[in-house]
Amino acid sequence: MFNILLKLRIRLQTLFRFSEAHSMLLWACLAGFVGALATIVFREGIDLVQWLLVGDTGSLVSIAGHLPWEGRLALPTAGGFVAGLFLLLARRFSEGEAESDYMGAITIGEGRIPVKQSLARSLSSLCTIASGGSIGREGSMVHLAALSASVIGQFRRVDPPRLRLLVACGAAAGITSAYNAPIAGAFFVTEIVLGSIAMESFGPIVVASVVANITMRSLPGYHPAYEMPAFPAIFGAESLLFVLLGILAGVLAPAFLRLLDTSKTLFRKTGWPLPVRLGVGGFGVGLLSIHSPEVWGNGYSVVNSILHSPWTWTALASVLVFKVIATALTAGSGAIGGVFTPTLFVGATIGAIFGLGVQVLWPHGTSAPFAYAMVGMGAFLAAATSAPLMAILMIFEMTLSYQVVLPLMLACVVAYFIARSQGETSMYQVIITRNRNLQERVRLRATQMRELIRPADTVLEDTARFSEITRVFLEYPVKYIYVVDAKGCFRGVVALQDVTSVLLCKRDTDALSAGELLRSKFDYLTPDMSLGQAFQRFMMLQGERLPVIESDANPVLLGVVYKTSLLDAYGRIDSAQT
Repeated sequence: MFNILLKLRIRLQTLFRFSEAHSMLLWACLAGFVGALATIVFREGIDLVQWLLVGDTGSLVSIAGHLPWEGRLALPTAGGFVAGLFLLLARRFSEGEAESDYMGAITIGEGRIPVKQSLARSLSSLCTIASGGSIGREGSMVHLAALSASVIGQFRRVDPPRLRLLVACGAAAGITSAYNAPIAGAFFVTEIVLGSIAMESFGPIVVASVVANITMRSLPGYHPAYEMPAFPAIFGAESLLFVLLGILAGVLAPAFLRLLDTSKTLFRKTGWPLPVRLGVGGFGVGLLSIHSPEVWGNGYSVVNSILHSPWTWTALASVLVFKVIATALTAGSGAIGGVFTPTLFVGATIGAIFGLGVQVLWPHGTSAPFAYAMVGMGAFLAAATSAPLMAILMIFEMTLSYQVVLPLMLACVVAYFIARSQGETSMYQVIITRNRNLQERVRLRATQMRELIRPADTVLEDTARFSEITRVFLEYPVKYIYVVDAKGCFRGVVALQDVTSVLLCKRDTDALSAGELLRSKFDYLTPDMSLGQAFQRFMMLQGERLPVIESDANPVLLGVVYKTSLLDAYGRIDSAQT
């Protein structure tokens, strides 16, 4: 396969004068194909472990429903313990290696994902998922797809920039394969991981997503994760209800993420070994499943049931509370997996409850609850990921209905802004870091000189004698002494060069004062000057500092600004951009 692609690339380059950018499209095709196969292997691995454990490869919720209470309790506990053992093995493999996170490999790394560490973590995830852990399988699927692309690139020995792009193609293929959403898969990587859409990277990512989707559809046994019903037409005032749903999702999504973070913190504080920690998390899920077997697995079957069957609000509220707690226990204990799918579950359940409520208040003017469940999935996802465009496209691709676009856009955008107003909220650290860097760049660019002012130690009044001037120059290694009048207003400077000339000429210095040696024309800064304006002043001065006065009309000397302070601020801007 590699030799064929290499020969094809050489021939195309010769015939059509293809550049390296064009050849990346061929490697993106391969990354998409192999990425889809990697997700299939992981999915089949889950089915194999399920069959070995319980003799069934069906829905985990259905399996939990048919097990006795002892089985519901024991299976997640044992699965969590074994998953912890694989995590210990992954830690052993990680010594001397980079972190295996594919997002880090794309954004700040060289695109290299450690193979042994990643496989051990994937086996840990497989054990958690197959034994009923309340976590998504998409996290490991995307990671394995990205790993496959990284291996291809390392085998081909491509340079780091192209290797990072190839890993991004693999990640997009993983999302596409997990959710049957090639456009959303491409935007997942560009909006969440890369943070920008540039054709040089977006083109290969789209190609990888499309190839992955074609590969998945071509294989036997394919079916989408969610079976979406036909979305009803929304008219008039009902659109405002979807705005309210977006507000609700924007308020609750950050709370959901904070709960997950709190659970992780509490588990870490216990100091328990990883197998014990994950076993306790699995035990908690087992306890919950005795009352509500719906907490097992990623929730595909429950969401499909909500979309196609009537549920009471008490049943929805009950399964929502139990599922949120189960997800917090599983993710908080350190289990490897994604919370992308549990987020869709929570959004669908909240949307369905909201739909039942508005139907009671306005029975003849609202759509069925499943419509609110579908939009709730997108709104909650947009608020939790800080990626509204990706969320809109994902739900649209799942429904393939133009009718869903208007309420979905309203809800997702509103949810996003409501969530952002509550602080830095995203299930992905890369987005939080990027937002912090953006805020830091904005703050630094708006920095005024009043924030950088330091005391001016070398200041004399214009009546100061020559002996006082020489004392200051001997005490401080500076080129200029600032001269002020009796009211503290800046008059100019005394230059070391002028003092040296006086001494070399052997002039009588007893009667000389600072006012007589004054250079009145000297650049200065004002407190409201920006970094850019101050930098231009420093460019015209061969010195390390400039005086700062109150204003041209009131030239009271406030202090000095050092060139190093400006360079440090610019350095922080550059570091925030990388």
